[in-house]
Amino acid sequence: MHSVYVEGDTMSQNPATFTGTAADGTALTAIYLVQPDANVAIGLVAAGDDLPRIIHWGRPLSNPETLLAAYDALKPQRVSGALDDTAWPSILPTQAESWIGEQRVVLRRDGIELFPKFTVTGMKFDGVVAASLDAVSGDSYTDVTGRARTTGPANVPGVAITARDEEQGVELEWHLELLPGGLARQKAIVTNLFGAEAGAEAPLEIGKIELGFPLPESASEILTTTGHHLRERSPQRQPLTIGRFEKPQLAGRPDFDASLLLTAGVPGFGFEHGEAYSVHVGWSGNSVLSAERLPYTQGVIGGGELLFGGEVTLDDAAGEGQSSYETPWLFGSFGDGLNEIAARFHSYVRSLHPRLFSHGRPVILNTWEAVYFGHNFDTLKALADKAAASGVERFVVDDGWFGSRRDDTSGLGDWQISQDVWPDGPKSLKALADYVHAKGMEFGLWFEPEMVNPDSDVARNHPDWILSPTAGRLPLQGRTQQVLDLTNPEAFDYIYGCMDQLVGELGIDYIKWDHNKLVTEPGSRRSGRPAVHAQTIAVYEIFKGLKTAHPGLEIESCSSGGGRVDLGILEYADRIWVSDCVDPVERADIQRYTSLLVPPAMMGEHVGASPAHSTRRETSQELRMAMAFFGHMGIEWNLLKEPDDALAKLAVWVAEFKKHRDWFAIDTCVHADSSDPAVRLDGMVMPNRNAAIYRFTQLTTSQTYPAAPVHLPGLDPKRKYRISPLDPSLDLEGLTNGQSTLGWWNEEGVVLTGEALQRYGIRPPSLHPQQAVLFKAVALS
Repeated sequence: MHSVYVEGDTMSQNPATFTGTAADGTALTAIYLVQPDANVAIGLVAAGDDLPRIIHWGRPLSNPETLLAAYDALKPQRVSGALDDTAWPSILPTQAESWIGEQRVVLRRDGIELFPKFTVTGMKFDGVVAASLDAVSGDSYTDVTGRARTTGPANVPGVAITARDEEQGVELEWHLELLPGGLARQKAIVTNLFGAEAGAEAPLEIGKIELGFPLPESASEILTTTGHHLRERSPQRQPLTIGRFEKPQLAGRPDFDASLLLTAGVPGFGFEHGEAYSVHVGWSGNSVLSAERLPYTQGVIGGGELLFGGEVTLDDAAGEGQSSYETPWLFGSFGDGLNEIAARFHSYVRSLHPRLFSHGRPVILNTWEAVYFGHNFDTLKALADKAAASGVERFVVDDGWFGSRRDDTSGLGDWQISQDVWPDGPKSLKALADYVHAKGMEFGLWFEPEMVNPDSDVARNHPDWILSPTAGRLPLQGRTQQVLDLTNPEAFDYIYGCMDQLVGELGIDYIKWDHNKLVTEPGSRRSGRPAVHAQTIAVYEIFKGLKTAHPGLEIESCSSGGGRVDLGILEYADRIWVSDCVDPVERADIQRYTSLLVPPAMMGEHVGASPAHSTRRETSQELRMAMAFFGHMGIEWNLLKEPDDALAKLAVWVAEFKKHRDWFAIDTCVHADSSDPAVRLDGMVMPNRNAAIYRFTQLTTSQTYPAAPVHLPGLDPKRKYRISPLDPSLDLEGLTNGQSTLGWWNEEGVVLTGEALQRYGIRPPSLHPQQAVLFKAVALS
């Protein structure tokens, strides 16, 4: 037996370790990680020198030493017609441990599949969460409660397992961490032990490393989302049957159809109740989420990066390889209902951006749906005046300011200010930026750094900078675009240099970073290999470089709307554009299911025009403003064409948002379960539960007329709350079909206990379809 090195194996530490012996005499080591404040723990057991198994993921154990006994309690018996050991998945199952499901470790040498058997050689404890980009040396940030936001590295309960297959020359280093909010994450590092000096057989190709978390038997239903442009995050449910369900994404980004989470739970689990388990791959390139059961096993949920053949090769003899491959983090969240699961993700994302969450988000006006490509100084100056008068604090100039970009067919990639539209002098883009700053607003600018029009100077001068399958053929176009190869150092330096220069020259405070083309046939002319993996890392490096060089710069991740939403990009991005569809009816569920991963304060939620440009649906101004209220509020609307009363109403809602936004940055986002598919109830609850604001939305007519009482999640059941309308929603004129007064819909409201509001709820106004109102709950003591 190989010797196993265990560092820090004392029960007093977190993680705690315990040693013992199984019934068959096998030496056992149990590892217990716990976050008591988050009410989550994970337990593993390693038998001999085999890879450990996760055997507990849920609430903290009262007697964690019983993890040792769980090995014998859970180990499956041998059964007829199978292998000597019945499948019982380890942290990375292979056929050597009788896993005959989808391959989770795909490694090849010279095109030949390897079948590794990993032997554990070491264990180390404690993980370290690195400092965020927000962490400026010597700075500290406090939120609205006065609590300091962490800006430096933090130690967390963690374990690192090292294992090897000496004969096949492969080392595995597996990391598991339990973060302060209760989010678990794991990754693997694969190293080629042979090295380039070993000759022609040395290069090790990484095909796939797919990590996972085991499920209890009761988790027999899965929830994912599907979607397309203008309709992201549409939920779908199905039983977790024997077999494999997977959501692969091979467009070079997570894309609209990506399921931000794959969740498995007890049948019928919802937002408020039902034990459930979720996974997410923190990666902005190609990836897969999966749920799988064999006839011999309970379910496993997980995922990882998807790699094209030859994309990652370790110690390539030609010098193009590397010695190790590190997977993206696979995140796991456990909870009683989706609200608790989402809160764990929100806690983690906030920790990445302590400065961002130390205060509320500035109100944005983005010019896209206001003027599209119709740029000129006088129009945008006038729009900036209207924006400032409405309470806007950040003015963002969208596509159309550069090169020959008068429409979407040319100029993309030529990141020089167009003299045709923005000539040097008093009507330059610099003059507009200065004017915006003088009005007390921040200035933002749109870029699409990864893309290029074939009709552009950069494409004509550098055709080898375009990702393509061969030198003679380009991939199928999308929106008359191709993809720049940012793995080419010359292309990378050009893009970074243009952006860096413009941020400095114009005083840009905010970048709207777009990504519109699906990344298909992504061959690099420079390396001769598929390049999605390296391209994704290059994008992260540009984000990181710009934010480091320009402290305080914020960058939004937009990808034809919600096509790139993941914890990889959110490590660097300060905001995501939820969808190109700002129709508030569509946004009700798009935002609802995006908030399973992303805190509302990082979700771009804009007030648009009526009828909506994307759907031509007409909606009330009240609905459009209410639907943008909890997120990072913005305006996607030509205010120059709106009457004074509409602008005055907009200013009232913006001012109301500003009263609450500091709390929204740290509030707990909750959604209520309802048997009525026509209504939605969501809210933002203060961490101390002293107050909350709720939004009731009537999307269509209901079977119940008037609408049934709605219950309010998140309140303290023992306290009394005064429930009353939020000021902009007090006047129901034009919104309601009720023919009598609603007794509590007035400034005084009504006082009820949190328990009553949770159990029996409160009757909302009887609204016309496609209307929404906001109301507040304020604790009396």
